[in-house]
Parts: sequence; C-alpha cells; structure tokens
Amino acid sequence: MALQARALVTSKWLAEAVKVQGKMRILDTSWFLPKLRRNARSEFKKRHIPGAAFFDIDQCCDKTSPLDHMLPSEETFADYVGNLGIERDTHVVVYDASKFGAFSAPRVWWMFRVFGHSAVSLLNGGFGNWELEGRPVSDQYVRPTPSEFKASLNRSWIKNYEDILNNLDTRRFQVVDARPAGRFRGLDPEPRDNTEPGHIPGSINMPFHSFLSPSGHFLPKEQLQALFSQAGVDLGRPICVLCGSTVTACIVALAAHECGHPGVSVYDGGWSEWYTRAVPEHVISEGRGKHL
Repeated sequence: MALQARALVTSKWLAEAVKVQGKMRILDTSWFLPKLRRNARSEFKKRHIPGAAFFDIDQCCDKTSPLDHMLPSEETFADYVGNLGIERDTHVVVYDASKFGAFSAPRVWWMFRVFGHSAVSLLNGGFGNWELEGRPVSDQYVRPTPSEFKASLNRSWIKNYEDILNNLDTRRFQVVDARPAGRFRGLDPEPRDNTEPGHIPGSINMPFHSFLSPSGHFLPKEQLQALFSQAGVDLGRPICVLCGSTVTACIVALAAHECGHPGVSVYDGGWSEWYTRAVPEHVISEGRGKHL
C-alpha cells in the first residue's frame, strides 16, 4: 500500500523531521511568471532549505506540447524524480519561494499524487516563512543518488479540452478558475502574449490567493469550507480546476483536499489552451478585444 502523508506540514515539523526521518526528500519547486524576471534555479543555488533539491516544472513536462509545463508521461516523471533520489517509500516535502507563501509548489504536490505517490506534503507558509522564523538556509548542494521510481497515472484526475467542451452541456463536474477576478472577468490583461482574459461559460471564479492568509499560510479548514460554500461550489460533487497554465489552480485542489474532497481533477491546458481553441461564444469577457 502506498504511503500516505498529510498535505500540509509546518516549518517546525520539517525542522524536526529531517533530524529523525531517513527517507525524506525536500524539493524547492519555485517557478515564476516570465514577466517577473526571477530565475528560480539561480535563487535556489544561492538560498534553499538545507538538503533540498530543485524541481523544475519546465523540465519535468511534456516537451512535445506547445503549451507550458503540461503533465509529462509516466516514464518521464519516473525518470525525473528518480534522478532526484526519490523512491516509492520516500516522503516528499515541497515548497516554493513565492511572496504568496504558495504558488507553484501545490502543482508539484498534485503531480506526485496524480502519478500515484501519496507520501507528499507541502511546507505551509513556504520558504518565506521558513526564513522569517530564522531557520537555516544553505547555498550548498549535493546531487542525490539516483533511485528507481515507478509512476502510475490517475487519468481520472486530468481533463482535456474536449472534456471541458462536453461539460458545457452535461455539467457533470464543476469548473473552478483560480485566476484573479480581473482576468476572469476580462478586465485585466493576461500575463502571456496573444491571450485575452475572460472565462469558460459556467465556470466559477475562486482566486488562488483567497485560500491563503496574509502570512502565506493556507486558511484553516473551516474557512476554506466557507470559501467554497460562498462561491457556490459543492464539495460533494466532482470539481475540475484551471488557471492560466494550471499552476496556481492546484492551490484550489489542495484546499479542497483539506476539506475532504476525494480528488480534484485538473484541466491541464488551462485558459491558455481554451482561449486558443474555443469558439468566440465560449470566451466570456466583459472587456473583449481590449488587451491584444
């Protein structure tokens, strides 16, 4: 049976666990939008949690796709994480250095789970809070000894363009969009060129940052449940999440997991694909044509 792990761990827990738990791998999974002009790998080399390795979502992806960091094959994922020294009984802890406290790390948390590895946790509060608490950081890196990892993809947690298109009629699952409200409504520009803002018909907007406290920690379970309820999302029904390229959408997936949802699916192509492929009437926008 696959090992299980709680989704969120504290920095205090992690600081103690690394002293006593043998099969653990900490991963810095930082990724930033290109327009921020931040180089996640360079920042990792300068400052990271001691013993961490770097996980690059732009390398562990389907490189044949024109879309950004699409989910890789089982073989690609297994090879990539095996080279990070991760095996089936390794407890993986992910974090990122975003100012929000969580940005790209929930995507990697979800990737491990969708490939059958439940022994994965996210450092609640991220690298920023680790530093604020005065915990150790390092610029030293020791390449992990490669291991064998076996991946088993849960295809029911992945939706493609056709699935979303068919759902416009069937309404078999709820679609939640994690982008900020301005982009969802079509009033603020998208961060990617040649893509206008807007949303899929019938989708529900739950901006990713609404699940996080000002300190960068996930809100308590009761507050997360209230957010879903206020947005009209039924946690007892299937949910599919997206954002621009389905990175921060996984913050919604983790929040739903904390509320007891058995497994949120992801529209991996996200708004970037939908805007490119959808007919005009399937792009709902209050500011159509203003941002190109």
